Amino acid sequence: MGAHLQPLALRLLALTFPLVAKGFSDETLEKAAKSEGYCSRILRAQGTRREGYNEFSLRVEGDPEFYKPGNSYRVTLSAATPAYFRGFTLIALKEGKEGDKEEDHAGSFQIIDEEETQFMSNCPVAVTESTPRRRTRIQVFWTAPPAGTGCVILKASIVQKRIIYFQDEGSLTKKICEQDSASEGVTDKPILDCCACGTAKYRLTFYGNWSEKTHPKDFPRRTNHWSAIIGSSHSKNYILWEYGGYASEGVKQVAELGSPVKMEEEIRQQSDEVLTVIKAKAQWPAWQPLNVRAAPSAEFSVDRHRHLMSFLTMLGPSPDWNVGLSAEDLCTKDCGWVQKVVQDLIPWDAGTDSGVTYESPNKPTVPQEKIRPLTSLDHPQSPFYDPEGGSIKLVARVVIERIARKGEQCNIVPDNIDDIVADLAPEEKEEDDTPETCIYSNWSPWSACSSSTCEKGKRMRQRMLKAQLDLSVPCPDTQDFQPCMGPGCSDEDGSTCMMSDWITWSPCSVSCGMGTRSRERYVKQFPEDGSMCKVPTEETEKCIVNEECSPSSCLVTEWGEWDECSASCGTGMKRRHRMIKMTPADGSMCKAETTEAEKCMMPECHTIPCLLSPWSEWSDCSVTCGKGMRTRQRMLKSAAELGDCNEELEQAEKCMLPECPIDCELTEWSQWSECNTSCGKGHMIRTRMIKIEPQFGGTACPETVQRTKCRVRKCLRGPGMEKRRWKEARDKRRSEQAKKTLDSEQYPVCRLKPWTAWTECSTLCGGGIQERYMMVKKRSKSTQFTSCKDKKELRACNVHPC
Repeated sequence: MGAHLQPLALRLLALTFPLVAKGFSDETLEKAAKSEGYCSRILRAQGTRREGYNEFSLRVEGDPEFYKPGNSYRVTLSAATPAYFRGFTLIALKEGKEGDKEEDHAGSFQIIDEEETQFMSNCPVAVTESTPRRRTRIQVFWTAPPAGTGCVILKASIVQKRIIYFQDEGSLTKKICEQDSASEGVTDKPILDCCACGTAKYRLTFYGNWSEKTHPKDFPRRTNHWSAIIGSSHSKNYILWEYGGYASEGVKQVAELGSPVKMEEEIRQQSDEVLTVIKAKAQWPAWQPLNVRAAPSAEFSVDRHRHLMSFLTMLGPSPDWNVGLSAEDLCTKDCGWVQKVVQDLIPWDAGTDSGVTYESPNKPTVPQEKIRPLTSLDHPQSPFYDPEGGSIKLVARVVIERIARKGEQCNIVPDNIDDIVADLAPEEKEEDDTPETCIYSNWSPWSACSSSTCEKGKRMRQRMLKAQLDLSVPCPDTQDFQPCMGPGCSDEDGSTCMMSDWITWSPCSVSCGMGTRSRERYVKQFPEDGSMCKVPTEETEKCIVNEECSPSSCLVTEWGEWDECSASCGTGMKRRHRMIKMTPADGSMCKAETTEAEKCMMPECHTIPCLLSPWSEWSDCSVTCGKGMRTRQRMLKSAAELGDCNEELEQAEKCMLPECPIDCELTEWSQWSECNTSCGKGHMIRTRMIKIEPQFGGTACPETVQRTKCRVRKCLRGPGMEKRRWKEARDKRRSEQAKKTLDSEQYPVCRLKPWTAWTECSTLCGGGIQERYMMVKKRSKSTQFTSCKDKKELRACNVHPC
């Protein structure tokens, strides 16, 4: 160690770059970043390394020993609880190179989350934190260099508090070499050996974050969804999908159609390499608040041989875009099982369709391309396109939590207190951790096991939430489930016999009086430890048939089984029946009862709350265009006698479809105008106005002006023609004036205001209408002056063509 520190210290002293044996201050780091050649110096610094120091780790997804040139790999830098780091530096170098020159660096990084990571300003090939703050994990993509590069060293440095830790070996340095061309067709996954013992059970929970709010560009409002999740826990000998590999037919059908059927068929064909098939329902729409719809989840198990986990789900609609995990290893190097995995997901392209938008038409990719992550520079029409090459916003997050360990474990040291709780046996978890602010009824009795055989099943109990005193404190579930097996079966230890159900009772040994009857069962599976089965396979009991055996008694059959209780909760009645085999020998009436009834008790009614089915899908919109309503329903599953259920069974909400077409609407035609000449041939026009303009593809407006020919008396010719026309016009005006004077004298109490000015023309060209009005100023109260009315005149205007 001293041999390394001495030349390093001299080099750093010469650069006025203070360094303690174990790290730098933040101020020192800032100065270093501004110096030239910082890319190389951050790699030469080395801190004291403790044995077993593994709080921080650098991991390439799938832990490959070899890379394929040009392929992309997810790189994760993480801290184990309770450790954390404030900053970091991540760089990739060709083996044996110092990093002084640009050609020393291998491959390229791609930012996934700009809020967490960025390229270093004075060393653009390196990735560092965007802002210094506490964090436990970052992720980036690394694209492998071209063929012929050789081995690559991925190195990380960690800033914790005010100390920088460097590690040139161990968990902060990864060596990955170029794959041989001879093994081109072979996966780059290493031969992973797991040393853990027993089995572990995990729960996968999928949180979609793809919505119009987070990804607004071209978001498909009506058809967005996640397809059904499909995957498995499997061995290293089987790969569902991987970056740089080719999609199988099953992966293709998930990617393009959202159908998991073929993928499940492929998984089940690998039965020796698969432990659990992972399935969860599709989500329509893609995103809803967690208080409206729970995140989909699925449980699965792993063992020493099948310790990897993979899954995928389609982002729909899309050409062939998915998210998922590939060969996630849940086995730790210290022979234990991982407690928790949290992965943020960006979409990847299956390489089977060349569409570039969510709803692109089918365009098969020929020849098929390799699976690769989508980037923000793929195509300008892509919904993820960013001309500056920024990171794609995350579309989902998956959380994998260990919920139980079974069998003898190699690593008996629990990871943390949560780990201890997860591994407790059911009988050790009876303490009620219900918050004091949640008031419940008592638990109902456990239901019968869903399995009547030695296959594993579930049983359930329920309680009702009566009050939630503090809405900020969530209340636990009202249902509780417990694994169970059929009667006579147990999975407690290897010395237990697996028994069948009891066969029905035999008939009573006598037809009159007291006798015996028996029933049997058989051994389904002998103990694994080779011991003898000590569980009884036969039992007998006394039975009474026809208590009186006199000639006056009748012979009856044995009682049948009890009917179901008449009530589903509270107190009810149950009945059983028997038949008369022979009437009394003396001819008397048979007095034996053929029906027997007794009370039966079911769980208290109030302990079982209002049980409802899930909401149905939303109905189609009530209209084919414009604004309408849509509904959804759910059903009451609990019986009516359990009490009133005040939960709503139907919901309605507004829906909006493309606007309805609006046709053009016109007024009625006006009266024909006067002929435009006083003699000879001319024309008249009439017009109508547009009341409503056409919209949203409605019918266009027809003509609004019509012309027709007119003919007035023949025009006179000669030198006095103009004088005669003028005289006729004058006489006409005098005649009209005389008429008005006569009206005024005839109806002295009907006084009219002067004509108003002409209104503006209704159109600028093509023929319009102008109006003017004469309003009554004073109206007589006498009914004889009915002609005293407001007057209105119309005339044509702007008759020139448009």
